[in-house]
Amino acid sequence: MLSVKTWRKDIQASFVVFLVALPLCLGIALASNAPLSAGLFAGIIGGLVIGPLSGSPISVSGPAAGLTVIVAGAIQSLGTFEAFTLAVFFSGLIQIIFGMIGAGKIGDYFPNSVIKGMLAAIGLILILKQFPHAIGYDVDYEGSESFQQLDGENTFTEILMAFQWLHWGAVIISVVSILVMLFWEKASRRYSLFNIFPGALMAVLLGIMINESFKVFFSELVLTDKHLVTLPFKGGFKELFNGLTMPDWGAISNPKIYIVTITLAIVGSLESLLSIDAADKITESGQLTSKNRELLAQGVGNTLSGLVGGLPITAVIVRTSANYAAGARSNLSAFFHGLWLFLCVALIPNLLNLIPLSALASVLILVGYKLTKPELYKKMYEKGMNQFIPFIVTIIAILFTDLLIGIMVGIAVGFIFVLRSNSRQSIVVVSDGIRVLIRFHKDVSFLQKSRLLKIFTELPEGSTVLIDGSRSVFIDEDIVELIEDFIKSAESKNLIVDLKKSSLALNRLFKGGING
Repeated sequence: MLSVKTWRKDIQASFVVFLVALPLCLGIALASNAPLSAGLFAGIIGGLVIGPLSGSPISVSGPAAGLTVIVAGAIQSLGTFEAFTLAVFFSGLIQIIFGMIGAGKIGDYFPNSVIKGMLAAIGLILILKQFPHAIGYDVDYEGSESFQQLDGENTFTEILMAFQWLHWGAVIISVVSILVMLFWEKASRRYSLFNIFPGALMAVLLGIMINESFKVFFSELVLTDKHLVTLPFKGGFKELFNGLTMPDWGAISNPKIYIVTITLAIVGSLESLLSIDAADKITESGQLTSKNRELLAQGVGNTLSGLVGGLPITAVIVRTSANYAAGARSNLSAFFHGLWLFLCVALIPNLLNLIPLSALASVLILVGYKLTKPELYKKMYEKGMNQFIPFIVTIIAILFTDLLIGIMVGIAVGFIFVLRSNSRQSIVVVSDGIRVLIRFHKDVSFLQKSRLLKIFTELPEGSTVLIDGSRSVFIDEDIVELIEDFIKSAESKNLIVDLKKSSLALNRLFKGGING
């Protein structure tokens, strides 16, 4: 049973997530060459449907920036947006099957160092990508995450361009917004009055008021429409529902549909699993979300999104991070953020169109800072190079490519360090002058062949070598053959080799007269 305090926290957080999600839904739809309404429908379904179905207390779902290139290419390949929504519908069905057969277990194999690297990278991306919006350069779309941008720039050249087109009205609004949020956060710890409304909401409302006052007193500072939220609707439920698009069922015979379907299902599922894993890390509660349940929830959401003309939906870490930073305690926040999207887009689009993008950028910049605080880097460094290097590599790879490619690079590097660590633990060498003990632990696979060969090669001449396989559970045939070859060459190097209480894998070596 949720307490009144939890309800209040969740509703407050839902307003913040709504403010963050609104421009992201529009920006991602724009970048995907899809109708703007498609992004809004995906955001609404992500909140109202997936929110309650997800097992995560803080995860928020909606259209994902990581899929924009795939979506834009698929729409062009299939010829019509209606054909594309059929692929979205089918991808949802596949995700439901994934959840039913337990495919969510894949998410259990993402290294912690890589997930933490992803969170830190998202934080840096939010700061770097939102900075141009904060100073009034709104050329790249809201929600952009990739290093190479659709406007021809990259993350860093965009910042340089922004300084050439700096808008002082946007700068004033973003600075005031950040100061208001910092003040609100500090005051809310001492005075309950400041807990009634979230600081981000107050900052955005103040941003609207400042820009409206510019129209009266400082016309040269006024932010025009290109610097404000721009909705495709003038208002009313009727107009909103008129934006619904049914799938083109006739495209079911097009073989390209199924290629797009499988791509969306696999990539969308991976991104959702990564985000859910990251959400569990953010909360630091130790509670693990059921990944199979998450795939089922995403599948239901995508089938509905495809039916109404929405974009593909995934769990998204930016909105999830904003949700947690705003104080969310349960999935009620995700549900209410979808409700606010639905109601506000239908009822008060004119008010939403007054929101300065620079004010929203300030909200995301603070969220980004909380994800990539210097203390995080210090903690990861203190854990050793096996954790720190995959962490840093993941950050760099994400910054200079995109989320999914960066994660794959991070996982590959993490896997190499796992193998390296296991290799060192599997074979222990103790030397006392010319007496050398080589002891095997647990499993010794072909991956340790290179290290064992190096150990054999570097043995000093005249050594007495004891190979102890008694503690190993499994020894690969490649390792056994390597030991056989070593024993055969031992006499020529004046080495004495013995085996101690050998495992079954080494038993056949005793036939050659080696005793242990």
